[in-house]
This record gives sequence, C-alpha cells and structure tokens, in this order.
Amino acid sequence: MALIVAGVSHHTAPLPLRERLVIGAGDILSAAERLLAATGASEVVLLSTCNRTEVYVVEGERDAAPAIWSDFSERLSEDVAPFGYVRRDRDAVAHLYRVTAGMDSMILGEAQIHGQVRDAWEHSRAASGAVLSRLFQSALMVGGRVRSETAISRGAASTSSAAVQLASKIFGSLNGRHAMVLGAGEMAELALECLVSEGVRTAIVANRTHERAQTLAERYQAQALHYDECWSRLAEVDLLICSTAAPRAIVGVEQVAASLKGRGDRPLCILDIAVPRDVEPAVGSLGNVFLYDLDDLRTVATANIERRREELPLAEAIIAPEVEKYWEWLAGLAAVPVLRTFRTEMDRMREAELAAAMRKFDHLSPRDREAIEHFSRALMNKFLHEPSVRLRAAAANGRGLGVVDALRYLFDLRAGDAANVDPDADVSSGRER
Repeated sequence: MALIVAGVSHHTAPLPLRERLVIGAGDILSAAERLLAATGASEVVLLSTCNRTEVYVVEGERDAAPAIWSDFSERLSEDVAPFGYVRRDRDAVAHLYRVTAGMDSMILGEAQIHGQVRDAWEHSRAASGAVLSRLFQSALMVGGRVRSETAISRGAASTSSAAVQLASKIFGSLNGRHAMVLGAGEMAELALECLVSEGVRTAIVANRTHERAQTLAERYQAQALHYDECWSRLAEVDLLICSTAAPRAIVGVEQVAASLKGRGDRPLCILDIAVPRDVEPAVGSLGNVFLYDLDDLRTVATANIERRREELPLAEAIIAPEVEKYWEWLAGLAAVPVLRTFRTEMDRMREAELAAAMRKFDHLSPRDREAIEHFSRALMNKFLHEPSVRLRAAAANGRGLGVVDALRYLFDLRAGDAANVDPDADVSSGRER
C-alpha cells in the first residue's frame, strides 16, 4: 500500500496555469473517477482551489504520478509535470495536514482552506475508501487543533486580507455589506475570497477583460460588470477594493463624487492595493470617503505575517505526532489482511497434513482423533502467536509495512484488500475482538 499526493500550487506554478487546472465542485467526482481508472489506484480524492490542484491516491500496482501529469497535461495541452510536485507516504500525510491548517497557503494561516479540504473529501467520497477517508478526517481534526491551539490564523496575513480586516474595523462587521472589486488579478482574487469569507452579501467584480471578471465572479458567486458599467453602481457599495494593472490612476474625484449624492450619510471605504495606484489621492479629501493605499496597509500585513510565522514551530509540534499516529494506523490496517491470509494458509497446510496422517491410523477411536485434531490446532496457534504479536508491534512502531512485505515474500502470500478490513480485528489467535 502506497500513499501519494501529486499536484501544483502557488509555490510551483503561475496563476495562469493554476486557474486552468481548477475543477468545479460539480466536476470533482467525475474527474476523480477518471483519475481512478487512469492511475490504477484503489482510492482517489481531488482537492482543487484557486491556489492548488492536488490528487491524493492510494496506489495500485504502478506509480500513479505519471498518469496524473498526463491527465493534467492533456487538459491544458502543455506539459504540467515541470510545475508539479509529488509527496509520498508520511510526507504526503504531513503535506495534507499542513495544507488543511493553512500553513501551505498563499495567505499564511488562512481559514478558507479548511472548508475546501472538507468539501474535496465530500465531493470525492465515492472514489475514496477507508485509507483516504481516515486521512482527510484526521487532517480536518489536525487543522482545527492548529487553529485553536496556536495563533497562526490571527490577524491579517497579506495585503489583501489586511485591507479587508481594516474595512471590518471601519464598519464593525462586513456581514451583509456590499463590495466592488475593481480588477480581476491575483490580488483582487485574494481580496474577493476574504470578502466572501467575511459575509459580504453582494460582491461586484469589474474588469476591462469581461471574460476574466465573469470567471472570477462565477467562482465566488459574485456579479461581473463591464468596466464602463461600474461607475453607475458605485453608489450601491460600501467598500471598493482597487487592484488593476493600469499604468495610471483610473478612479478620480469626479467619478467618486458623483456616486456620493445618492449615498446619504453612508461612508465609502476605498482600499487601493495597486502599484501604481488606481485612485487619485484627492479622492481621500471627499466627505465620508475613507481612502487607504498600499503604504497604509503594508505595515499591518507584515506585522501579522511575522506573528504567524512565529507560530509555525508550535503547529509543527502538533502535526508531527499526528502524522505518526495515522501512519501507525495505516500500517496496522495493512497487517490485518496479511495476518489473516497467513493464518488461513498455515491452517490449510495443517489440515492437509493431518488428513494424510489420519489415513495411516484407521484404528484410532473418534475420541483419539479429536484429541489429535485439538493438539494440531493448539500447536499451530502457538507457532502463529509470536509472529502475529510481533507484526502488530512492528505496525505500532512504524515498521509494519516493511515486515508485512517480508511476510508476503517469505510465505508467498497475496493479501486481501486492506480498505475492506476492520483495522481493530485481532488475528493473533484466530479470534475477532
């Protein structure tokens, strides 16, 4: 049994490639089942967000990674493998735990990934089994512990999240507020993700390239506007986040002032996180308009990132023993069917030899035959007891998979499907506990 994860993320692949690999919730199961067939795996879970697309696999007889890269490359019509990574066994377990805890996110400690991992498991459930279900359940538990027992999720961790956090302080809460995001690039997407997580009721995405705005809006259940349409809607919003690649300011006093007439005393918060700036500085002098630029936000974001990084050793201290705990469970799970096969094969040999011996002792009474039968079973149980106990002990200290493979080789055993075996079964004496 081999456990791997293969994928791409913001650490290894540019946004244009990542966004083309994103798989919608409604397509997750069909994609997982396609990968199940392509890899020859026994279980698959597919995790797809704006910052990563990863495939978790319980491998079959062959290496699953080449089939995964082939599937990705076929979808994009270009080679994805140079942008990918593969983690195996304990490293794969630790990777998922870190991802779920927000330690591998573009926004260190961001909370949305916990729900995304849960949804990935739910959407892929029909293509997964005992091994990956246990893995994802434990990852959600570990992620929850990291968030509750460390400060890794406290405070703003990026310019975008700092901007949204600042807006939350101004309004008290963003729940039910209306926002517009001007731009549809990476920073704008992060800001939109944070806004949605804060309960923003209506998020409007305006962009010169309407197709990109439409894609982003659909991903976050927002509304896409053509760039020229956004000014007439500005009066409706409480918050405007600007993050375009324009070479000069595109939001001027005249445009904002026109929107103020229909706002009454409702304040307008403008967060300009673009370089060069999108908003003319004079806009900040308008009444009831709160304008903040990148310099206003950078200090907040940097301070929070450093505080979160200080929590990483504490988070790793939570993750490390949980990885070993899961791996011990997996090793024990792999041992159970092999022990059963081992015992069944040994008992078959005992019965064959006993039958051959009994044919030579026709004169024995039924009582004597029963005594010999009992003796043969007792002797076999004693022979099997110590190997069974030692195999379980090896599983408990992390050497179980190696010993299982050795037992298969020495006795020419073919184990059953570990995913269908009760990991709490006790086969050391032929009983279920």
